[in-house]
Amino acid sequence: MDVNVKRVEGATVIELKGRIDGHTAPKIEPQILPLIQPESKIVLDMTQVTYISSIGLRMLAATYQQASSNDGRIVLAGLSERIRDTMTITGFMRYFAACETVEAGLAALEQE
Repeated sequence: MDVNVKRVEGATVIELKGRIDGHTAPKIEPQILPLIQPESKIVLDMTQVTYISSIGLRMLAATYQQASSNDGRIVLAGLSERIRDTMTITGFMRYFAACETVEAGLAALEQE
């Protein structure tokens, strides 16, 4: 799992590549959570995420909770159909805005 972080238009774009599972989630969560500051605007670019397990979903829940408690906002970008279906079935999509691209995610953060 690779994690790349960049600042774009006043937001933080976190690009994730690979699988988010029991092996990788504990390694990437400590890289993501410190990036969430008060009123943060975060786009999680999941275009290159090939799989997410229940532990990966818990990592996303922790990310959401951290952002919410700091008046921040998170948008997911580039979800594959399989991951979107998993998140919809498990109820996780009710917590996240999702966009097709990072650019659309950045625009959505500006509109909120």
